[in-house]
Amino acid sequence: MFDMMKMMGKVKELQDKMKEAQEKLTSITTSSESGGGLVKATVNGKKQVIGLEIDDSLLNKDDKEMLRDLIIAATNKAIEEVEVMAKEEIKKSTEGVIPNIPGFDLGGML
Repeated sequence: MFDMMKMMGKVKELQDKMKEAQEKLTSITTSSESGGGLVKATVNGKKQVIGLEIDDSLLNKDDKEMLRDLIIAATNKAIEEVEVMAKEEIKKSTEGVIPNIPGFDLGGML
């Protein structure tokens, strides 16, 4: 028989676990490089750039376009990596609260 109170308890538990997981996302960080390490971007689990290092050799007027491209490449790579890490954190945090339903992805709730 369907137990509505039990289901509501699970929903509340899931909400609490999701909130806790989302709060942890700021502590998940990753860094990626481009240009052989000349540019390094650091991103947190909320997909916010929290650090950017640029080698002094790139700081001249003639390399402006290349510098822009390297910053974009490093940042995008770091965002891709942290998305995977964040999804794993959400999955780990909600494990046991909801059944493993194929195709049901909580990663979109980030």
